[in-house]
Amino acid sequence: MLAGLVGAAPAAAQGPRGDRLPAVTPVAETATLFDDPEGGNANADDPAIWRDDADPDRSLVVATAKEGGLRVYDLAARQVQALPAPAAPGPDHAPGRFNNVDLVHRMRLSTGRADLAVVTDRGNDRLRFYRIDRDRPGGPLTDVTAPTAAPVFSASQAEIDGQRTAYGLATWTDRATGRSWALVSRRHETRIALLELIAAPGGTVDYRPVRTLDLPSSFRLPNGSSWTPCGEPGEGPQVEGMVVDPADGTLYAGQEDVGVWRVRADLTSKPVLVDRVRAYGVPAVYDEAREECVPGADPGFGGRRLSADVEGLTIVDEGRGKGRLMVSSQGDDTFAFYDRDRDREEGNAYEGGVRITARSRELDGSEECDGAAALNRPLGRAFPRGLLVVQDGHDAPEDGPRTATGFKFVDLGRVLDALDD
Repeated sequence: MLAGLVGAAPAAAQGPRGDRLPAVTPVAETATLFDDPEGGNANADDPAIWRDDADPDRSLVVATAKEGGLRVYDLAARQVQALPAPAAPGPDHAPGRFNNVDLVHRMRLSTGRADLAVVTDRGNDRLRFYRIDRDRPGGPLTDVTAPTAAPVFSASQAEIDGQRTAYGLATWTDRATGRSWALVSRRHETRIALLELIAAPGGTVDYRPVRTLDLPSSFRLPNGSSWTPCGEPGEGPQVEGMVVDPADGTLYAGQEDVGVWRVRADLTSKPVLVDRVRAYGVPAVYDEAREECVPGADPGFGGRRLSADVEGLTIVDEGRGKGRLMVSSQGDDTFAFYDRDRDREEGNAYEGGVRITARSRELDGSEECDGAAALNRPLGRAFPRGLLVVQDGHDAPEDGPRTATGFKFVDLGRVLDALDD
């Protein structure tokens, strides 16, 4: 979701020396999704990349389409499966709405080990689980959600219908114990919940709550004043984009109007703000007639790299704890990269950024990107240097009267080359 400030145009995206960011073009894109009844209320949001270790050419991209459910694509961005979100439990209730997706590898189920796609069902305030079997007749994904799976945050159906529900998602498997976890953020709140994933009867998957963490909703500025990010009345500065670095169990969480936080994935440490959005500290007032925030003077306390909203986060793993954290800077259509190695004094140092731009009129770039996923491993002949998948919030040339979205497939090697030039 993009929630910018009226009249606050984003600063030009620049690298550390003031040079303009390099551009990389996609090599493929999915068919356009349309968020209207004719299009099945499908709205592209968040991808995950599953690698077929036995045959990398047959790897898959699993992606959410909100009320449109899940889409599964091959490496040519062709759809191989579509799974619907659950219907509303009653005529006055919200339908299923799949927001974010992540993967768990080789989880031990009652029927044996399996790779799973895990999804936040924002409409029903639950996690949903899908077993991945590339050779299964009828499609590679099978719903294995335990019927006992309970709401993540809500105490009643009425509270679920208020839609302060499961939103952002990151999964994590503890290498020492083999136990798997999900970190889930709450819509319109600053809360993040830690859930342990549990094998249930019949090869299904359930979860249990462990603890929660509330990120700040207001901030003390260097001039001594207090700042609260502007939003619609009653809505807090929420988190959506999240990723866990498997090398050291660090959670990176994107608080959309604030910046990127770093905290232990078990939620037992004090959060550290890695970087701030440019509008950090800018006073603003919500204009109900215009349904937007009107900013005041910028006191100059914001960051230089990110324009709200902070959205999709992903780790580009370069082995031995090296690599980069990638962050979608939705407000200016760029992607920022930070050092994954925190041994240095400056912490997660900024290492540069890129834009994903149009290759042709038919194959456009990425604008207002929600979700992103990177896998820095060979994926057969199509992507021998790895794959980056990014959501496109305005899929051209179809974007117009209908809300048109999709996903762009990008050669990750070319992205890394652009950063290293």
